[in-house]
Amino acid sequence: MEKKKSYGLIALLPFLVFLVFYLGLSIYKNDFYSVPMPIAFIVASATAFMLEWKTKLNDKVEVFAKGMGDSNIMIMCLVFILAGAFATLAKEMGAVDAAVRIAQHLIPAKMMLCGVFIVSCFISLAIGTSCGTIATITPIALGLAQAIGLPIELMIGAVVGGSMFGDNMSMISDTTIAATRTQGVAMHDKFITNLRIALPAAIVAIVLYFFLGKASNVSNMQEIQAITSTDICLVLPYIFVLIFALVGFNVMPVLFCGIVMTSVIGILCKKFDFFTSLGAMGSGSLGMSETLIVALLAGGLLGLIRYYGGIDYLLQKVNNFIRGTKGCEVGVAGIVSAINLITANNTVAIVIAGPVARELSEKYNCNAKRIASVLDVASCIIQGLIPYGAQILIAIGVAKTQNFDISALAVIKTMYYQMLMIVALVAFILIPSKKNKA
Repeated sequence: MEKKKSYGLIALLPFLVFLVFYLGLSIYKNDFYSVPMPIAFIVASATAFMLEWKTKLNDKVEVFAKGMGDSNIMIMCLVFILAGAFATLAKEMGAVDAAVRIAQHLIPAKMMLCGVFIVSCFISLAIGTSCGTIATITPIALGLAQAIGLPIELMIGAVVGGSMFGDNMSMISDTTIAATRTQGVAMHDKFITNLRIALPAAIVAIVLYFFLGKASNVSNMQEIQAITSTDICLVLPYIFVLIFALVGFNVMPVLFCGIVMTSVIGILCKKFDFFTSLGAMGSGSLGMSETLIVALLAGGLLGLIRYYGGIDYLLQKVNNFIRGTKGCEVGVAGIVSAINLITANNTVAIVIAGPVARELSEKYNCNAKRIASVLDVASCIIQGLIPYGAQILIAIGVAKTQNFDISALAVIKTMYYQMLMIVALVAFILIPSKKNKA
């Protein structure tokens, strides 16, 4: 899509309106979830439509619609729908609880703190959502913290950190989908590249949590429920999706087959009937509606801003501070981090920053797999460290329902995995790599 005119900085005005409307009202209300993200994008889009009067409204609507209908946006939305259906159906079947029990049985009691971190990593890697993992694991983790005498905020930090690991790495995570689609790379390629950043940080975090929890008293900890053959069957869909996505199969047929497999196992194990499974699929698909709407509106808004020359202007300014491939990666990390700080949504940040990152990547001949990883990692780092992010808010909210009053700042101080990820990302960018060029 070619721009009609170059409006320079004025073309970025819709982004400024978005920031003022969303961030300003949220601060005024002292609640960063009081302003629905889709409404903020609608206001910004309305500003974009009014920005230029010489072009016919119908022509601008067509430009906006083409941005919404971009093939990457459409494929992303389709995967979101399938991922939502699969995750909700598996949860309805009891697969999450079964996976938690199995993971707990593999971890010695003296390693329970780092074990909770590992369990959170595993669950979020399987179901592709940090928020869902935190909501599921936090009640269990709080009970364990009481039993072994660990600080509540330390246990919550382990849960949130592990959940962000899976959110960053999972094949069905919306951040992975957004990062790979915007950069045009295969999910398994991005997964392998991401391991070079996330795995060292996770290993060091596990060692740290091991020593922090080693001296705890576990004698009063209650017996964990035994694993049954049914539990093994319930986690088979997770294993199927992970294996086939990792070996390079297209994620859409893999998710579809995972949905069918989950339905069959759930019915055979008498966890639900056929119509209940259909309801869970529908509920999961509809549960992704806000993400879908935001992705569509962000695509349309970006289309208009590009049409006005805003993206070219932004690229020109960023280029002034970029020198070579490493400078490009630093610039991409900075752009997505800044957007994430404002929107408090790592998926939205990647959707907005992705097209700009791709143009920078192509100009400086960067490896698209590395750029996709930098996008995802940088956004997940920020998302896990902001006190108004959904992850920390959910964890604190769950804790309050169990009569634990803990502050966001107290949890952030224990987010060792996120802090280690900063070090790992800097090392990943700065250390020379023969594979840096595409």
